[in-house]
Amino acid sequence: MAREGSSTVVGVRRGLVSRVLVYGTLVVIAVTFLMPLVWMVATSLKTAPEASRSTFSLLPTPPSAAVSNAVKNYSDVWNDPTVRFPLYLRNTLIIASLSVIGMTLSSAIVAFGFARLEWRGKKALFAFVLATMMIPFPVVMGPMFLLFSQIGWIGSLKPLWVPAFFANAFNVFMLRQFFMGIPKELDEAARIDGCSSWGIFWRIIVPLSKPALAVVALFHFVFVWNDFLGPLIFLNHQDQFTLALGLQLYQSKAGQTPWNLLMAASTLVIAPVLVVFLLAQGALVKSVATTGIKG
Repeated sequence: MAREGSSTVVGVRRGLVSRVLVYGTLVVIAVTFLMPLVWMVATSLKTAPEASRSTFSLLPTPPSAAVSNAVKNYSDVWNDPTVRFPLYLRNTLIIASLSVIGMTLSSAIVAFGFARLEWRGKKALFAFVLATMMIPFPVVMGPMFLLFSQIGWIGSLKPLWVPAFFANAFNVFMLRQFFMGIPKELDEAARIDGCSSWGIFWRIIVPLSKPALAVVALFHFVFVWNDFLGPLIFLNHQDQFTLALGLQLYQSKAGQTPWNLLMAASTLVIAPVLVVFLLAQGALVKSVATTGIKG
């Protein structure tokens, strides 16, 4: 009995030690990833001389000046006459909204066809769709530019959101896996009641797939919001710039941009992404936990 008790205590101690090591490692990794973000926000709360110092400090001197410094820095960035961030925010919101709607809707329709309908050549075509994920954007960048140039879209926002209405291989794959986890008995019951394939998609699949659709919308929103190469290629007028191009323009405009203002601009650019991610993280976790793994 004594030996069994001592072995139990040793097992509990080992489990506690391993748990402490795991959580400690996770905390170190989290702090490592958060430090650049914390440094960026902290620098946006300082004056230009304080931001240029070689010594590291999170808060300005005195710390009570952080609020007044923040008001001045963010106001200077937002009201800059050369780099018009309100206009770039509007352009980015237009592109992101249309792209998210198009990508979520088109990917769901294509994934439904691959997951719930039976037709000849489905597996071969699905393999071909997955193969497109191996093609990097720089490979198709030139042909896309020539195509959009021929139809007169260069210099407009259309090349940045119209392609989103033709689905994406990764999103199709993810939604297909989720749709395959939904019992097909629901489809059969709906067909007995006279429901068409389109009705099954809208009335059964879509309501049951809201977490997965939210993840697709979140991923594509983040991609569009951070996209720099696409707007750089297809836009040729400053009034059409997105926030990514605006931030680059703000960094490279005439004269040296103070670090505190540059970090304030960077914070303004990434703040919407952080807010959207925090709002959608519940759907993200739920989607990951419920996504099917059938092939």
